[in-house]
Amino acid sequence: MVPNFLFLFAFLSIVIVSVFSFLAIAVWTDSRRKEREAYYKAEAMRRVVETPGDGGKYLIEMMREEERVRQQALLAQEGKKREGYLVGGLVNIGIGIALMVFLHSLGPGSPYFVGLILVFVGFALLLSLLFIKQPPVPPPPAQ
Repeated sequence: MVPNFLFLFAFLSIVIVSVFSFLAIAVWTDSRRKEREAYYKAEAMRRVVETPGDGGKYLIEMMREEERVRQQALLAQEGKKREGYLVGGLVNIGIGIALMVFLHSLGPGSPYFVGLILVFVGFALLLSLLFIKQPPVPPPPAQ
């Protein structure tokens, strides 16, 4: 019994160290990539501004467009969050009711009120939709 335990302990130790090492390297490379992208973007903006002509005007327009795209992405993310709460609440209510029906069909004395836990969780998710800020309607793109 002891050799199996030692093998399992060694295996799990190696797996845990490997997973966390991989995660550390993945996070580090992602942060380096973002840093490099920001540096190249700033360098390109500096070059555009330094060139004679309408470079500054085009740069400002490009920055406004990027901000508009970022705002639209945030609005879409908020909409997805609200949709997730709605679907989660309805699914919990449905599963709770189905669980109550199933447990009630097992006969007298069955704990069919356990399904109320899921129903109340579903109602709590639906109620939380009142407290999540609704995303405003995005303005039409400027021409």
